Amino acid sequence: MADRDPVPLPAEVRAKLAELELELSEGDITQKGYEKKRSKLIGAFFPQAPGMDPPMGQERRTPVTPSSSSRYHRRRSSGSRDERYRSDVHTEAVQAALAKHKERKMAVPMPSKRRSLVVQTSMDAYTPPDTSSGSEGEGQGDGDGEEGGDCEEEDGGGGGGTSSSREGSISMEHWISRAIHGTSSTTTTTSSTASSSSSSTRSGGSGAAGGRLADVLAQHMHISAHHHLRHHHPHHHHKTENHSAPPDVTGYTNSTANAATDGIQVERAPGGGTAAQRQTPKYGNAELMETGDGVPVSSRVSAKIQQLVNTLKRPKRPPLREFFVDDFEELLEVQQPDPNLPKAEGAQMVAMRGEQLGVVTNWPPSLEAALQRWGTISPKAPCLTTMDTNGKPLYVLTYGKLWSRSLKVAYNLLHKLGTKQEPLVRPGDRVALVFPNNDPAAFMTAFYGCLLAEVVPVPIEVPLTRKDAGSQQIGFLLGSCGVTVALTSDACHKGLPKSPTGEIPQFKGWPKVLWFVTESKHLSKPPRDWFPHIKDANQDTAYIEYKTCKDGSVLGVTVMRIAMLTHCQALTQSCSYTEAETIVNVLDFKKDVGLWHAVLTSVMNMMHVISIPYALMKVNPLSWIQKVCQYKAKVACVKSRDMHWALVAHRDQRDINLGSLRMLVVADGSNPWSISSCDAFLNVFQSKGLKPEVICPCASSPEALTVAIRRPVEEGSTPPGRGVLSMQGLSHGVIRVDSEEKLSVLTLQDVGSVMPGAMMCVVKPEGVPQLCKADEIGEMCVCTVATGTSYYGLAGMTKNTFEVFPTSNNGAPISEFPFTRTGLLGFIGPAGLIFVAGKMDGLMVVGGRRHNADDIVATALAVEPMKFVYRGRIAVFSIMVLHDERIVVVAEQRPDSTEEDSFQWMSRVLQAIDGIHQVGVYCLALVPSNTLPKTPLGGIHLSETKQLFLEGALHPCNVLMCPHTCVTNLPKPRQKQPEIGPASVMVGNLVSGKRIAQASGRDLGQIEDNDQFLFLSEVLQWRAQTTPDHVLYTLLNSRGTIASSLTCVQLHKRAEKIAGMLAERGHLQDGDHVALVYPPGIDLIVAFYGCLYAGCVPITVRPPHPQNIATTLPTVKMIVEVSRSVCVMTTQLICKLLRSKEASAAVDVRTWPPVLDTDDLPKKKPPLLYKPSNPDTLAYLDFSVSTTGMLAGVKMSHTATSAFCRSIKLQCELYPSREVAICLDPYCGLGFVLWCLCSVYSGHQSILIPPSELEVNPALWLSAVSQYKVRDTFCSYSVMELCTKGLGLQTDSLKSRGLDLSRVRTCVVVAEERPRTALTQSFSKLFKDLGLHPRAVSTSFGCRVNLAICLQPHRLGKLADQGTSGPDPTTVYVDMRALRHDRVRLVERGSPHSLPLMESGKILPGVRIIIANPETKGPMGESHLGEIWVHSGHNASGYFTVYGDEALQSDHFNSRLSFGDTQTVWARTGYLGFLRRTELTDASGERHDALYVVGALEEAMELRGMRYHPIDIETSVIRTHKSITECAVFTWTNLLVVVVELDGSEQEALDLVPLVTNVVLEEHYLIVGVVVVVDIGVIPINSRGEKQRMHLRDGFLADQLDPIYVAYNM
Repeated sequence: MADRDPVPLPAEVRAKLAELELELSEGDITQKGYEKKRSKLIGAFFPQAPGMDPPMGQERRTPVTPSSSSRYHRRRSSGSRDERYRSDVHTEAVQAALAKHKERKMAVPMPSKRRSLVVQTSMDAYTPPDTSSGSEGEGQGDGDGEEGGDCEEEDGGGGGGTSSSREGSISMEHWISRAIHGTSSTTTTTSSTASSSSSSTRSGGSGAAGGRLADVLAQHMHISAHHHLRHHHPHHHHKTENHSAPPDVTGYTNSTANAATDGIQVERAPGGGTAAQRQTPKYGNAELMETGDGVPVSSRVSAKIQQLVNTLKRPKRPPLREFFVDDFEELLEVQQPDPNLPKAEGAQMVAMRGEQLGVVTNWPPSLEAALQRWGTISPKAPCLTTMDTNGKPLYVLTYGKLWSRSLKVAYNLLHKLGTKQEPLVRPGDRVALVFPNNDPAAFMTAFYGCLLAEVVPVPIEVPLTRKDAGSQQIGFLLGSCGVTVALTSDACHKGLPKSPTGEIPQFKGWPKVLWFVTESKHLSKPPRDWFPHIKDANQDTAYIEYKTCKDGSVLGVTVMRIAMLTHCQALTQSCSYTEAETIVNVLDFKKDVGLWHAVLTSVMNMMHVISIPYALMKVNPLSWIQKVCQYKAKVACVKSRDMHWALVAHRDQRDINLGSLRMLVVADGSNPWSISSCDAFLNVFQSKGLKPEVICPCASSPEALTVAIRRPVEEGSTPPGRGVLSMQGLSHGVIRVDSEEKLSVLTLQDVGSVMPGAMMCVVKPEGVPQLCKADEIGEMCVCTVATGTSYYGLAGMTKNTFEVFPTSNNGAPISEFPFTRTGLLGFIGPAGLIFVAGKMDGLMVVGGRRHNADDIVATALAVEPMKFVYRGRIAVFSIMVLHDERIVVVAEQRPDSTEEDSFQWMSRVLQAIDGIHQVGVYCLALVPSNTLPKTPLGGIHLSETKQLFLEGALHPCNVLMCPHTCVTNLPKPRQKQPEIGPASVMVGNLVSGKRIAQASGRDLGQIEDNDQFLFLSEVLQWRAQTTPDHVLYTLLNSRGTIASSLTCVQLHKRAEKIAGMLAERGHLQDGDHVALVYPPGIDLIVAFYGCLYAGCVPITVRPPHPQNIATTLPTVKMIVEVSRSVCVMTTQLICKLLRSKEASAAVDVRTWPPVLDTDDLPKKKPPLLYKPSNPDTLAYLDFSVSTTGMLAGVKMSHTATSAFCRSIKLQCELYPSREVAICLDPYCGLGFVLWCLCSVYSGHQSILIPPSELEVNPALWLSAVSQYKVRDTFCSYSVMELCTKGLGLQTDSLKSRGLDLSRVRTCVVVAEERPRTALTQSFSKLFKDLGLHPRAVSTSFGCRVNLAICLQPHRLGKLADQGTSGPDPTTVYVDMRALRHDRVRLVERGSPHSLPLMESGKILPGVRIIIANPETKGPMGESHLGEIWVHSGHNASGYFTVYGDEALQSDHFNSRLSFGDTQTVWARTGYLGFLRRTELTDASGERHDALYVVGALEEAMELRGMRYHPIDIETSVIRTHKSITECAVFTWTNLLVVVVELDGSEQEALDLVPLVTNVVLEEHYLIVGVVVVVDIGVIPINSRGEKQRMHLRDGFLADQLDPIYVAYNM
């Protein structure tokens, strides 16, 4: 099929096809509909190819047989790739790069997304993109109009730029590119017009590049010049090697030099197959969803993670060598130059001088003088013709009219604003020019009016909406320039947004301006005797041109009158402008090339400008070509985009003749990607009279004005140059001709030579402006009168840009005159030709290599199929993460593309960029169409996009992050040192003079009356006799009223009844275990003492949650079984619950031990109460589930229980007269002891507040504290959080209700974790207004082996005499990075990486603490991080486990130090912490030792050889975005998984992925493997308010979280 003869299609069919394509590109027809109609149209003309399905979408087939499609699309030779990017080499290179990757079978796990996120509901998303303020749709992201291709009209207007027109292009591109690689597709037919010829010349000698090869530069510079485009000499072929493209070579031969058509002869390379045999990479999801080993996987989470792990096991980039010290031992790697990398070897370059600026005698002395001359001697000469949107001439402005109107504007500006005494505008003042892009006449009049009045015009865009991206910065520029007046046209003034009163509102960030309409009818005539003073051009400022920087700020470049005039003269000389020439201008006339040629230089030379408005280009992209023909214009000023559109639209127009053009100025010709548009344009229009030497690319910048422009040459003089440079070399800043790797090349065209009267040099982009070597890329600097002179009002920046003194190697300046930096990167090639390789603004330095944003965009655009994203709508920028720039690519996705398509496209883009630029993309995001912020000219507003990305406000619909591949400068994983022997540790401690870290609470002191009892049951009996009616317990309900209370005697009586019931109904013996399943309250206390009276061992168990039986009941069952309970006691209600249908679904109800319901107790009391004899027997078992999900029960003996109560009594000074409010869960740890035991031991009254009641009434706890005038209260973190969140806004109303916390002396948070400093501080701050003393809040610390080690009550000022003795809790700041290495390094508050740690409370009486090394068990020095070991009378006596794992138990409860004090038996807490002696003293006059708890050993994650505490990572993550309410992290197969709860719309879910990844990298040097975004409340939290990370992990792996989004970072 590939070799069949082409069948020419009739013109009308071709026209219909073109219409179809236009429809498709504008979204009026679906791809399917398009293919159907298309195959119908074409079907008639094709003999059916055997085995080929005619309607099969061309889309699929094109790359395989290029000819098959090129046949029908002669006209469209340019193809659709966005002009500036459509490097044909590129597509080919990208295909090859992808093919390479394909062999490696890339397995990227697809992110999973909730359905609601996939469906875009907003209608907005379906509208094809359109310019917002679209007066002119050009402009790069920076808004400086440098890159045409960013405007969306790529898709709409010209009917170009979409997948539809790919048909004609892919073929072309394939083929051109193959020609360039010296290998071409086997079949090319004449139907691709002459494209073959010119395009192959691009290859610059690497392929069939005819012409002489000017190997002028021995230093690897390689530029091909071609003589005449049609001559190709096959013998110029270099030896063709097959690098990745298929092995076939097409030679072009020409029998006669100027044959009408090139005969193209096909040669087969020996053994070469045809192109058709080379299958294009098939990126079906099938392949993508295979694991690294090619095993298909299900979409289950764990499988995806496995897949991710396999992918990450792939070999990475070569490891980097050196490090830099990040002010600590943790070393970040730094890219060291590899000795084999290309280095510049050439001689030092010399500054190039342009030709002399030959001032012609009749050149006017200033532009105003020129205007006066033409306005008076030839007033009828046309100056400017404007077009309407139909392309009809709208208006001709003659030089006479321009002169008289400008005079009028000048007079009115100076004399009619303000009063005679106080004019509003004086000469030298700045005024804004606000004119739409379709009214150049009004603009010119106003501009020259300002020049005549000696007022400085500042032309800006029309602010269409008040929130136009970037208009705020424009406002800032106007403000800093002191603008008070804005000149505008009538039509524009009417179109500005108005307030209801008809006033124009002040735009955001703008100063207050007076709007002044410049139409003649609104102005008064100047008096006869008034005449402006026309001087020769001087040093005064002529005008200010705005420029948008990389960061979005807007600067004003001031241009002096002499510079403006000199610039016009230099342009006149370079372009050989003569009087009365006609010039067609498509560019923006308000700034840059458009202003210089069509407003300034044109007036100097009395030229006639035909202005083509942007609106007309949208409707008819050929309009400028038609005007060139119609007016026989000599010059046209366009952007490569305009050439591209013309190609896409040109429909074999018979009557086009471009023979009149002597110069086609390509304004963005310095953009590396404009070359393909120039070539393709020449190709098509050469037959229409376009001469090759007419195309004149130019390079310009707002600071340096025109930097270079190619001169229109006479035929036969030196042809323009081409350079085919290695992208790899460019990234190292050197120029290398590409010979080896054909994939990554950049073909450049020259932009002519240095401007007349100027001198140019190239300096190093960073640091001192030193001259580059001849083969080095640098920033171009020019020295000439014709440049800007300053950034208005910014002296410092001005000095760095406009007053540069380049130096040679020896440090001497090369000239006494200052140079101006152009902001362009490039080099000066052979014969003084200038080549531009990119812009400083688009430069991204990644890992020491430089990449240009434009190049990356081009690669992304070359990835087919392009039908998922909009062409001109791709933004590339870099962000700093972990001391290096990281590349971010953001593209707008078409509304109809599926998840899978987009994801596939994304993974291919990553591979292509990796293959061609050898750089990883850190983040690739797709956003819904039309959502990226736009510049006034319709391009992408880059800095605004970057800002949104960093703030998490971009709302992408797809994100792919690759931190694993990009981040190569992480610190080396830490290697653990070999264990240190005891001797060296001892010596080390002694040498450094460190104290061994140990501390103890005060002695337990004298025995008081109730302390003689060894058993709590005896204390209760004693109290029932001595103080029978003293109230011990008061239980409150959610309304804050007393639900029930217990006196000593009531408790004693009820406990006796329980004991009787146990003996009678339960037939229990001494020492049997009984599970107490009660809600928090008085029944629980009664049942506990009943057990003690009966000699049984009670175990308190939290009852199952009636709404959530399935998950809570199994835990209950587990505790009952593990604790070997022989019977369960509970209330009637729970009894029913345990036997319910739901319960039997959750557990096997038949295996419950007997359940006793204690609501109706027997009347008779037991015969005799049990008298325990041995105090070391079990008093009760304490069961709790740790945060890692382990169920651990500890044994508490009678001795330990009494010691515990006594210790608390002493520390808190509890007496019968005291009242204590307790808002804790009474099931385990200190909470249980305070709820059930302490009141009986110390006799104080406990006010019990069940925490569950706070969910109904958050103010319950604090109201009770206030109402009962409580001085001591205990709560948990979850209670504190409930109050902080629930009462945050109600403090005023609570105050008015009389809530008073001023009596609170101690408010202790009971916890088994590191104190939550932020929460306690915000709690204190919040309730300070209600009288809470900031020092009242403190924390306690307990763990499984010892339920309370620290408990801090306070001494508060005046309360000290009656109060407890203890210093205030102290907070220290430690270095988080040192902590990871198990070291403590104290730092100042606010220093980077600092972490606040609050002391965990004062050590309880009778408790000794030591810090030991968890591995060697040696004692640690003070302020060293180690495991907290505790020795105390109330240590638990061991774990209670079914299996009796003795080894584990003895280690935890009976450890001894390996040296030093080896006698004492310690219990290991399993928590890391350190002791620090403070400056404070306690009551006994001793220095106070503060204990700081860092975190649990079993919670800590070992990553990269370092120890991380989840809470630190979680804190960083929660801070990163306002919508993250909670976060939990865990590891899975050495991947870090971060789960965040999102409080916001699901659209924000994907914003969080990059933010989370960034913050964890920056602050913790860790790469996040998986980011999971879930709904609020998904992260499980236990009763103490601790996150159950392991439950979460199990839920995640079992796919039970129903996440909103799961991102797998590559």
